[in-house]
Amino acid sequence: IAQQPAASPGVAGIWLGTMNTGAFNLRIQFHITSGSSGLSATMDSLDQGVKGVAVTSATLDGSTFRMEVATAAAKYEGKLDDSGATITGTWSQGGATFPLVLHRMATDAPPPRRPQMPQKPYLYREEDVTYSNPAAGITLAGTLTIPQGKGPFPAVLLITGSGPHDRDETIFGHKPFLVLSDYLTRKGFAVLRTDKRGCAKSGGNYATATTADFATDAAAGVAFLRTRAEVDHAKIGLLGHSEGGAIAPMVAAQDSGVAFIVLMAGPGLPGSEILAEQRSLIETAQGAPHDFVEKDAAVHRALYAVIVQEKDKDGAAVEKDVREKFAGQIPDAQLAAEATTLTTPWFRYFLAYDPATSLRKVKCPVLAINGSKDLQVPPEVDLAAIRKALEAAGNKHFVADEMEGLNHLFQTAKTGAPSEYAEIEETIAPVALEKIGSWLLKQ
Repeated sequence: IAQQPAASPGVAGIWLGTMNTGAFNLRIQFHITSGSSGLSATMDSLDQGVKGVAVTSATLDGSTFRMEVATAAAKYEGKLDDSGATITGTWSQGGATFPLVLHRMATDAPPPRRPQMPQKPYLYREEDVTYSNPAAGITLAGTLTIPQGKGPFPAVLLITGSGPHDRDETIFGHKPFLVLSDYLTRKGFAVLRTDKRGCAKSGGNYATATTADFATDAAAGVAFLRTRAEVDHAKIGLLGHSEGGAIAPMVAAQDSGVAFIVLMAGPGLPGSEILAEQRSLIETAQGAPHDFVEKDAAVHRALYAVIVQEKDKDGAAVEKDVREKFAGQIPDAQLAAEATTLTTPWFRYFLAYDPATSLRKVKCPVLAINGSKDLQVPPEVDLAAIRKALEAAGNKHFVADEMEGLNHLFQTAKTGAPSEYAEIEETIAPVALEKIGSWLLKQ
């Protein structure tokens, strides 16, 4: 927690604001205290389920209030009004700036309502586990849930989407993998869900890992399940969401012992194509003019192509090329942020990788589902690519369905825009849970 020289106690208290990032709204809460050595503060990102982030510095100079959050590479500057009830300012992070008005609160804001969250005591056994990935020399941590009764039970390994996820795939106050594991364990499946490499209690370096690295972690999870007496070793399958839906076929293509895979919004197209479509759909949903969307799509398709083509260069060289080639075509601050992000190891792999290369080798039963309102993995073109690849594999045991009214998280949605994710109370639509559960039981 930051400690600064003496400052006015005029901002001490609880402050709450909602930041519109363009893609989604985030409620940000600050706890500011005043002591003999100045101001101290912590930050909560309520809709992301993040609490107690240290504010590196907090100062009040006249009516100007400033904060820095080093762990998020972010800054805030605003003006305290005469009543002391409102701070009007700007949040700066990753080369982008967002308006953020903070309001003084008497008490903490309530957490978002999540009615599907499982409540203990559970009607099954839950065990925290660790196991190694020898190929990477790391230890992974997770939770194994085991049904009541006599086993061995069929088992499912859950594989999270992109981003530094914990074992519950926590996002915007939702815990989709906790809800899913609870549902499937009650249906008679042993379920393993794990913290991603370098996240929560799992070892390894998240920042340098690619989808291929995460696939070796998933393979290690399958190997671990084969050591468990409670598990039917002939009935171990994978369920991947989003990026996890690219990882599951990678593992199944290499391991003929994988009994089935479920792809929830799993990509069937190269990342460069998915990202371009995603960008256009989200901009359109936000009300951007058609001409802007078309022009922005063309520029970004060209940007992604440069990154893919320069696969043999190191990241710093590619970043330099991107900055030079697209200067003037993309606003400076946005270009700086994108050049840095898109040239990381994960993004370079994601943009170039074609999931069809693994899908064409998958022989086990496959359930592929996408929401009709998914703006991140467009369902029509995505499912068509998955069907084509599985048909090329000679796979006769697959279902590829578009689920009406569901978004990328498989929530019942109005528009599918990411801005709705935190606002929707439902974590996973019951119709999606039933679809997955009934298909798995048939296997």
